[in-house]
Amino acid sequence: MTSQRTSIHGQWSSRWIFLLAATGSAVGLGNIWKFPYVAGENGGGAFVLIYIICIVLMGVPIMMGEIMLGRRGRQSPINTMRTIAIEEDKSPRWQYLGWLGVIAGFLIMSYYSVIAGWTLAYIFRTGAGMFAEATAENVEGLFNQLVNDPERLLAWHTLFMVITTVVVSRGVKSGLEQAVRFLMPALFVLLLVLVGYAISTGEYFNQGLRFMFEPNFDQLTANGVLAAMGQAFFSLSLGMGAIMVYGSYLNRQTSIAWAALSISFADTLVAMLAGLAIFPLVFANGLTPDQSVGLVFKTLPLAFGHMPGGSFFGALFFLLLAFAAWTSAISLIEPAVAYLVENLGMSRVKASAWIGSMVWLLGIGSLLSFNHWSDATLFGMTFFGLVDYLTSNIMLPLGGLFIAVFSGWVLWRSSSVEEFDMGDGLGYRLWLILVRFVAPFAVIIIFLHAIGALN
Repeated sequence: MTSQRTSIHGQWSSRWIFLLAATGSAVGLGNIWKFPYVAGENGGGAFVLIYIICIVLMGVPIMMGEIMLGRRGRQSPINTMRTIAIEEDKSPRWQYLGWLGVIAGFLIMSYYSVIAGWTLAYIFRTGAGMFAEATAENVEGLFNQLVNDPERLLAWHTLFMVITTVVVSRGVKSGLEQAVRFLMPALFVLLLVLVGYAISTGEYFNQGLRFMFEPNFDQLTANGVLAAMGQAFFSLSLGMGAIMVYGSYLNRQTSIAWAALSISFADTLVAMLAGLAIFPLVFANGLTPDQSVGLVFKTLPLAFGHMPGGSFFGALFFLLLAFAAWTSAISLIEPAVAYLVENLGMSRVKASAWIGSMVWLLGIGSLLSFNHWSDATLFGMTFFGLVDYLTSNIMLPLGGLFIAVFSGWVLWRSSSVEEFDMGDGLGYRLWLILVRFVAPFAVIIIFLHAIGALN
């Protein structure tokens, strides 16, 4: 019965397109903006090692479960969870897991679009040579000038939301496929060009290699281990409905295990390449890698401003960052759009316009958090900080935990064996152990740490 179910939204034309789309969902600001500075704050090599271990033991099994549920349900995450739960003689309340993911993606997109707008602004800033020979004070001043201007931020936020909404409104084949078919290869090419430039720095590239891949456990704290687990989870876009809805467009011939491993590998590769592109530039300019969120928007423009061809390579870097943000943004609103099409009978154009408009409106709260509302806090956090904290540290870990529980404990064993199409052998049993015990334990640690940070 489930093998005959089809999605009303269409289907990926090939497994490679699915791989590009799902990798695009996973690869975003978290890989290129967040991973390098979090690694820099936690000592480099030791953090990277723990991060990779978490990808393998936690990320891959949960991703396999999420893709499996998506392909079995063939609907938006909300309807998928309801349908599968009823078929398995379980409570239809499992649909709330779908709601959790859809709402998390909606909230993340509201501030994601604001930060992505910064990347669009910096493409033109660096390309125009605004950072040429600039001092640290000049660079910081230009950044502050941008974030303190709500009208300018609103313009970039609006532009990013419009181009994202247009792609989603065109559907699977005409919109999502065509976007990722171009954007993902372009992203990899641009990143390789930047790594090639970093290699030309000679000893500084070697210093970056040592920093990333020589573990120094003296610099790794318990919080650093937790940060590595959280980064691995967020980086793979788990628990927000994106991977599940993309899985619903996947054909029956594609191996779920192959897909999850390939996506995880590509996602991790991008994070590693981003570090190799960024850290040599940081070291070459006498800077330190522990610059927090300012590593990209404050530190790197300074580096680009003092290198030969810096305006070109700087614009190239922020173009890369914008591409990465765009491919992730598309997947963040797709689950909500799919739900409106399925349940309210809306056209994709109308549903995309509605969701895009609501996300845009909510994003104004995050936008104002950097200027007019910067002093308005709740639990010591601005509107932007609170939304980021609730989604990244509460909603996504909970979503991942319940996906692991449902796919490993609630779903009938025969159902998961059927979907994975690899029999009840060693590979399946290894996945079952990881998704039932290892992954939930890791996610619970992250979640308890997040709750503890609130108190």
